[in-house]
Amino acid sequence: QVQLVESGGGLVQAGGSLRLSCAASGRTFSLSAMGWFRQAPGKEREFVATISWKGGSTYYADSVKGRFTISRDNAKNTMYLQMNSLQPEDTAVYYCAAVIAASDPRPMGGWGQGTQVTVSS
Repeated sequence: QVQLVESGGGLVQAGGSLRLSCAASGRTFSLSAMGWFRQAPGKEREFVATISWKGGSTYYADSVKGRFTISRDNAKNTMYLQMNSLQPEDTAVYYCAAVIAASDPRPMGGWGQGTQVTVSS
């Protein structure tokens, strides 16, 4: 099973940028489609973006399309989420997880501890 550690969150003003990282352990990372999810206070966890195991296919939630970019480096067992033009509604704890497929963002396995992103207006 892949173990995951998210990092890179922080406090940023609206319009700013952050880059999240998801470091994975385990031999199966490079064979797994992966995804980013987020959970805002009082809301359910929601899909943000997914990427295929080779990185050739990516999918985004409508709310982040054009602002966020998901990528991965299988040699480093790491996935990234570049977040630009951040808005207060992007404030949430961000999690990464293995998913069934890039086109099927249902998570598999466990979650990391998450990383807090706070966007001030």
